[in-house]
Amino acid sequence: MVLEETLVHDLRLSSVGPGQATESDVFHYPAAMDLAMKLHYLRVVFFFHSEAAQDLTIMKIKDAMFTWFNYYFITCGRFRRSDSGRPFIKCNDCGARFIEANCSKTLDEWLATKDCSLNKLLSSNQVIGPELSFSPPVLLQIVKFKCGGISLGLSWAHILGDIFIASEFINSWGQIMNNLGLKMVSNIPRSVPEPGQSGPEKDPISAKPIDPVGDHWIVPNNKKMDTFSFHLTSSQLNYLQAQIWGPSLDQTPAFESLCAMIWRCVARVRAKPEPKTVTVCRFDPNKKNKDIIGNNQVICKVEGGSESCIVDMDLRVLASMLENEGVDERQQIEEAIERDQGVSDFYVYGANLTFVDLEKTNFYDLQLKGHTPTFVYLTIQGVGDEGAILVYPWPQSSTKNGVDGKFVTMILPEEEMSDLKSELKINGLLIKDN
Repeated sequence: MVLEETLVHDLRLSSVGPGQATESDVFHYPAAMDLAMKLHYLRVVFFFHSEAAQDLTIMKIKDAMFTWFNYYFITCGRFRRSDSGRPFIKCNDCGARFIEANCSKTLDEWLATKDCSLNKLLSSNQVIGPELSFSPPVLLQIVKFKCGGISLGLSWAHILGDIFIASEFINSWGQIMNNLGLKMVSNIPRSVPEPGQSGPEKDPISAKPIDPVGDHWIVPNNKKMDTFSFHLTSSQLNYLQAQIWGPSLDQTPAFESLCAMIWRCVARVRAKPEPKTVTVCRFDPNKKNKDIIGNNQVICKVEGGSESCIVDMDLRVLASMLENEGVDERQQIEEAIERDQGVSDFYVYGANLTFVDLEKTNFYDLQLKGHTPTFVYLTIQGVGDEGAILVYPWPQSSTKNGVDGKFVTMILPEEEMSDLKSELKINGLLIKDN
């Protein structure tokens, strides 16, 4: 067995920032919703075969990034705290951390292992703190495989923006790499927020307050968390829909039907009281904030009812609840954050069992020399003990067996994972090859 430390080797560190210097004394104050997400981190790995990486030098990559960060100069700053303790970004052009490495396997060999836990070697797992002024909110890692293929790993502090913003961020780098230019204006830093009007103190269900973490921004889990991923083909999804809805044309979308099944499976294996309330995060098609960074995703609570037993509920009922009965809690979350002037610590992913609908992400729009990624892997670091389920598209251009479908990443307590896999197999979501 090859040891993990020998798979990815020869790491080299540097920094890359804006090609144009930012003026002095420029500061960006994250909004309340940004602060609610500050203990979470997005990890994305893009895999490209050798045709896309041919003649792609580190110098060419960095040259494009100098232009790229002229627009995204805020992401190259470092966090500080105001006198009140509220975090803000000093836009001082310290840059994103840039990591180069080599891999002893070919890209096909890496993907053939189907061991997504190894993907943690392809993007940085660094978090903000414990020294804020030395912690970059963005880290980029290029790994060259033995065959000439590459991976690009993005480590993105969620306080900068949601997953949909992160996908636009990385895709804009691809546009510069392809000499397409950017039709956008650089982000205008937010000023210190005005104190909000005090309303009724209604604590959100979808964001959980925790004891202060200080300057080390990571969720303190009480359980050891594990990550597991699997691919669902279109045939499997069609079979799932048929199981739930029969011949009826009045079906919920695949995301809600899939999450209903997973919700019930988790309820069956969870030793403590079953998860009667879940959180659903998804793209907001009506977002009013046009900033190029920021957290705009919809965050809804869905309550199964105190007297209902999730294990015994009809999947059609659960799926319909997920689609139609979510209550948007963003305003309550913002009010809870501002109640303490942005100083208190909260987390969202894993406060309840959390389902994240990533159908609207466009990570597969990233192109190098006209080639889209062979595969994109996503996960979230800093998920609370209740766990999170990410559902995102399988590459439509994939020619492997001519299948598409969805890819699912589950971050759940390690103690539940074995029994949950058995439940997924029983219900046709997991096949032997996974």
